[in-house]
Amino acid sequence: MPRRSVPLRRCAWAGSDDPLYLAYHDREWGRPVRDDRVLFEFLVLEGAQAGLSWITVLRKRQGYRRALHRFDYAKLARCGARDLARWMRDPGLVRNRLKLASVITNARAFEAVRREHGSFARYLWAFVDGEPVVTRRRGQRQVPATTPLSDRVAKDLARRGFKFVGSTIVYAYLQAVGVVDDHLAGCISARRAASRRRRP
Repeated sequence: MPRRSVPLRRCAWAGSDDPLYLAYHDREWGRPVRDDRVLFEFLVLEGAQAGLSWITVLRKRQGYRRALHRFDYAKLARCGARDLARWMRDPGLVRNRLKLASVITNARAFEAVRREHGSFARYLWAFVDGEPVVTRRRGQRQVPATTPLSDRVAKDLARRGFKFVGSTIVYAYLQAVGVVDDHLAGCISARRAASRRRRP
């Protein structure tokens, strides 16, 4: 008897008709990132998302890129009160003073990590020995809000002076940059990832 084909689907959280959301799920979420500027971008965006929906932040992503020097952490580390005041007037950003102030604080901490480890990517990926944690859970309810890994990373980031790095935010960050690949079993992106790993 021929095997019944399993219809391809996306992770439940991406079950939206919004093309921006779908493109983010299909092309970015869960794919390993080792570029420091992109890693910093997601650190900022995940912090901005706290208490909001992710689609709200995605819709402001271009505003962040414009206002924050395309997430150039070296430039942002030199920013100060005038920059913060300008950002607070910018409708293209989430205008929360603590979140925006953390951009500067985190850029400086990010630079310190780079000086110590050579790159932020090297520091971050060392938590998983350089290889993504692939889960392939069967349902969205099985995906945790935090894990022992996110606890460890969050604790170390906080020790280094980073802000908006609680374990829940950090777990979302690890998922976004592919340190943890939480695409559900049967998700179209999980299948594509498996295909990439099989290539010589």
